[in-house]
Formats: sequence, structure tokens, C-alpha cells
Amino acid sequence: MNTITKHVVLLILCLSLSNVYAQDTIPKANNSVKIEALKKEKTEIENQEKELLKAEVERINQRFDNGEITQEEADQLKKEAAQKHALNIENRLAIIDNKIALLERNEELWSSEDRSTTFVLELGKGEEADEYDRGVIYIGERADYKLKPTIYDKRTTGDLVFAIGFNNAIIEGESFGDSPYKFGGSGFVELGYAWKTRVFENSNALRLKYGFSFQWNKLDIKDNMYFTETNDIVMLTEFPEDVRKSKFRTTNLVFPVHFEFGPSKKIERDTYFRYSTYKKFKIGIGGYAGFNLESKQKVKYRVDGDREKDKYKGYNVNELVYGVSGYLSFGSIGLYAKYDLSPIFKDQPVDQNNISLGIRFDMD
Repeated sequence: MNTITKHVVLLILCLSLSNVYAQDTIPKANNSVKIEALKKEKTEIENQEKELLKAEVERINQRFDNGEITQEEADQLKKEAAQKHALNIENRLAIIDNKIALLERNEELWSSEDRSTTFVLELGKGEEADEYDRGVIYIGERADYKLKPTIYDKRTTGDLVFAIGFNNAIIEGESFGDSPYKFGGSGFVELGYAWKTRVFENSNALRLKYGFSFQWNKLDIKDNMYFTETNDIVMLTEFPEDVRKSKFRTTNLVFPVHFEFGPSKKIERDTYFRYSTYKKFKIGIGGYAGFNLESKQKVKYRVDGDREKDKYKGYNVNELVYGVSGYLSFGSIGLYAKYDLSPIFKDQPVDQNNISLGIRFDMD
């Protein structure tokens, strides 16, 4: 199970990486074949721009139907859109015509590297630009690239979630100050992926954030003690040797759900709009539920001066895990707290519940 967990975590990390475009290797061909391909590309360019214009007109009509703009404003936007795409066609066809003319004047064969020539226009540069503002338009012979109309209203986004901090346990009938677990050595790590959906159609004041996470909760045991289990009863017992470290860890897969509140900035463009929480305060309140994947204890000790290490697995932990959690963030970083309503161990005379406090990163 631990191996499966590592592979899934690696998959989550891959989701946060930027897209990498690979150039296709194109074998050499004579110039006449290349010229014919470029002529076909001219037709594709005209069709692409017409489709983009059609999609833009549909979005303008949608804004008019929703009462966001007047008929006069809609007509003006359509006129500007038609002019823009007409110029796009003119400019892009001129690039193709120049390439054709160059090929016709030269008999030498071009290598595949010449076909990777690309004109790039980057949009939305600036401090407040995020993934909603940035765009890249490629003009050239990249066979792997297709123009796609921008989604007018993107209500759901996703991002990687990472949290780390201190962990301990609240024990029934005992004060927190008398905890048998070290405050500094006990900790937690959480790694997962979350989607965020705007709840209201015309407001971003409330968002629903949901996804899945792996949680590792560790307890660093004090006073030469370790966990033993007898007839499904788990208790702390003194270890017979000189303990150097005694740690107990649970690995859980949970599915968090949070209601997120907070201000945002509305970014409006001709063809789309987005809400951005860049450098804004956010409050998330919710909980999680899931199941335990593994429980493990490591005890490092000395015998006649020699270092030894024992591992123990399979304690009577609760298979179902659930709790409450919340965060207070500014931008992508904030304070994070969670509390397991389900006890660590199942059917015990005294309940112990994990409690954690740390820092959370929402890498959106």
C-alpha cells in the first residue's frame, strides 16, 4: 500500500508541472511538396479565424441576452471582432505567402528545424496576470498546435494543495499539556489536488473547494514508551531498551470539502471574464472523510551500545477517517488547522484524536 501511495503522490506532482510542447521531427521533402502544404495551410488559417469570430459573436450575443450590454454595444463589439479577425487573416496569410516566395526562389531543401519557426504573442504579462490572463498565439508550421476559442466563463479551476506543520493528539480525560507525545517532533504532511467551483453565477463571494489528499500524521512518543496491542487494545508501554526515537505514523486518503469565502477581482476581456483571488484574503471552512491506508511504528534503540531499529505495522486503527478543517489564507499561502473527529484507534477505553496546525499552500 505504501508503494501505491508513493506512485499516486508522484502523479499528483506531475499535475502541477507546466505543459511542454515537443516539436515533431519532419523528414526532408522537396520544395514543391512544402509549397502545396503551405497553400493548404492558408485555407486552414481562414477557417480557424472564421470559427474564432463565430465563437466570439456567440459570446457577445450571450452577454446581450444576459442584459450585460446594450444592442448598440453588442453591434460595436461585433464590428471590432470582425475587423480584428480580418486583420489576423491578412497578417497570417502574408507570413505564409512570404514563406512560399522564399521556397520558390530557392531550390535547396530546408531541414525540419526550419519548419519549427514560430511567431509567439504573449498576452496578459504583468504582476496581476494569472492563468486566466495569459495566452499564447502560435503562428507558423507547428503541426501539433490547434487554435481553440477561449472559454467565456470558466467557473471551475484546479490546483495542487500542500500543507505541513505540527501534529499531536487530544486524549480523553487528560490535559493537552500532559500529552505523551513531543510537540516539536510530532508533525503532519498533506498533499493533494483540489478543484474550486464558483457557487453563484454572477458572484465569486462563495466558492466550493473539493478534491482528494494524502495525509501523514506522525506522533513522536516521549519517555522511552511505544505502542503495544493486546486483544485489540492499544496502549503505551515502556520499551525494555534505551529508546532513541519512538514514532507512530498513520497514512490516510481523504476527500476534503471546504466552503471558501473572500473577495476577488473580476477581470473582463472582450472574449472572456475571470475572477482572480491573487493577493486576496480567503477563509475556508469544511471537513474531510476517507479511510486509513497504513499504520506504522518505528522504534530506534541501543543494545550494548549498538544501534537497533524495529518496525511494527497493523495496529487496531480506525479504518474510516473523518474530521473538520479550515484555513485562513492570503493569496496562495495561509494558516491551516484540522481535527480528526474519528479516534486514532478503534474501540478503545480512552479515545485519542489527531489535531494539527500548520501552513497550507494552494498552488493555483
